[in-house]
Amino acid sequence: MARRKKPVSRQRERPKTKKRTAARTVPSREQSVPTPAPSPLTHIDQRGQARMVDVTEKGATDRVAIAEGRVIMRKETLDLVLEGNAMKGDVLGAARLAGIMAAKRTHGLIPLCHPLPLTKIEIDINPEHALPGFLVRATVKVTAKTGVEMEALTAVSIACLTIYDMVKAAERGVQISGIRLLHKSGGKSGEWRAES
Repeated sequence: MARRKKPVSRQRERPKTKKRTAARTVPSREQSVPTPAPSPLTHIDQRGQARMVDVTEKGATDRVAIAEGRVIMRKETLDLVLEGNAMKGDVLGAARLAGIMAAKRTHGLIPLCHPLPLTKIEIDINPEHALPGFLVRATVKVTAKTGVEMEALTAVSIACLTIYDMVKAAERGVQISGIRLLHKSGGKSGEWRAES
């Protein structure tokens, strides 16, 4: 006798429902994020990151920068330096040499500065009895594709710090102030002078 086949139980198929998915908005070309405007700061790129300015396409020109600073001290300390009686020796001679060395090494101190073949570094240190103290001035020259403002400012800063170091045994309260750029010339921006 032939065996009867068991009837196959058919489960009712549930109608497939479409799953609701969150609508994804794909930005069109018209809705794309606008490109940020170029930064007016030359050492920062459009993404806000630090960079060394590319001067490849610039022409080399004669450039000059003059900076100044003041070292303020008691009259007794000023007299001590002028009389050559400071314990550490020649205060002004050491400060001039330090300023010259600092200008030459600026690119190793300020992260984004270019190394430059400086053609002149002059440090003038004059007593100012009205302060009392010293007026320190640095003049730096170069023929290059970028300016020497930082070299002049660095030279003045280190010369002033050296004066402090040389006289601190006599007076700890010596102040350094007024470090600023006085004048620059050369390059695309041309000549600039500080307001008196």
